[in-house]
Amino acid sequence: MVIEILKRTMIGLGFACMFTFIALTIIVIHDHPTSVSEIWMHMLASMTIGVYFGLSSFIYMGNEWSYMKRNIVHFSVSIIFYFTIAFSVGWVPFGVWPIIGSVLAFIVIYSIFGTGYYLYYKKLETSLNEQLKKRNEHSHKH
Repeated sequence: MVIEILKRTMIGLGFACMFTFIALTIIVIHDHPTSVSEIWMHMLASMTIGVYFGLSSFIYMGNEWSYMKRNIVHFSVSIIFYFTIAFSVGWVPFGVWPIIGSVLAFIVIYSIFGTGYYLYYKKLETSLNEQLKKRNEHSHKH
């Protein structure tokens, strides 16, 4: 279990590093003045969110909840966690339209990732079932 926690944490940190690199690239391209402490704060926020999303995938493992309930719980906790961080570091300004726009962007990005994972695991399920079927057919012939 400890290895799985470390693995998922590192995957989350990997995503955080990619997003931080993209943000820093935009800052460099636009020659936006910033301080090391500001970069540190945003990177820490990004890493915290990365670790959260890496570990929150445990919601989908081995419990008695339906897939829909897992999605609802994961989405609800994720949006609350994200906006707690986003508001605290200034990624989302307080205001009706910035909040609405950010919530919509969160939903779109969450949906893209969720659909991608769903399709990947559905394909994996189909592949494993085909292999089991072939193995069963092969064992029945002998």
